[in-house]
Amino acid sequence: MSNTLKTTLLLGLMTGLILALGQYIGGPRGLTMALVFAGVMNFGSYWFSDKIVLAMYGARPVDMNQAPELYRILNNLCASAGVPMPRAYIIPSDAPNAFATGRNPQHAAVAVTEGILRILTPQELEAVLGHELAHVQNRDILISSVAATMAGVVMWVANMMRWAAIFGGMQRDEREEGGGVFGLLAMTILAPIAATLIQLAISRSREFQADASGAKISHNPLGLAAALEKLQMASERIPLGASPQTAHLFIVNPLAGVSFSRLFSTHPPIEERIRRLRSMVV
Repeated sequence: MSNTLKTTLLLGLMTGLILALGQYIGGPRGLTMALVFAGVMNFGSYWFSDKIVLAMYGARPVDMNQAPELYRILNNLCASAGVPMPRAYIIPSDAPNAFATGRNPQHAAVAVTEGILRILTPQELEAVLGHELAHVQNRDILISSVAATMAGVVMWVANMMRWAAIFGGMQRDEREEGGGVFGLLAMTILAPIAATLIQLAISRSREFQADASGAKISHNPLGLAAALEKLQMASERIPLGASPQTAHLFIVNPLAGVSFSRLFSTHPPIEERIRRLRSMVV
């Protein structure tokens, strides 16, 4: 199954989960309210997520005079990929990492840490930036933002259901129609878990796609494989300790001191990403 088809199916599942919660709460009226709320949240995420995440990590904008090597590499890659030049940012952190953000290729930004600029060779940095431009080109930023927002909607609705049940906001007959107290409890616990798993699966799928597309943009799959290997080892020594809500944006998992199973990871295993990149070389 292609990554695009997989992402479409997973987003469909997420939408179905939101509709099911809305239906459970208030029937057709609740379903409509859930749809409207999800739409409003996605609109806000579409317009403001880039500003929020850049401010969250203290990213500062840089121009060609301040970061000539970064600008040169980005400019060459953009010409190769056929995408507009994104805004460039540097994050004041020794943790080596990078991410792209922005609602579309015309309003994109690429942010790199001071740490990644120190440890990567120019060829490895070019491969990493190719990966980030692939996210921009594939509109992964929008897809990931929508998935994260929809997961947040599911969690919000589930919490609302829980508190409504506690304080009597849901009438007894409404709870009985949905399977009683145990049905309500199961829904409020399982729905957020399901939404999180779907969001993480989408994130992992888009990372594989960005690796493949980025390697083609930079014409250097082995350079990206070497960069990922280096970033993984360095990130374990100097983790960024990012917010879990934005961890999926980074090229390698930035969370500090946390071990994840594959099911609950924002990123595919580095070993598998490296294996796929190396297999691209004939």
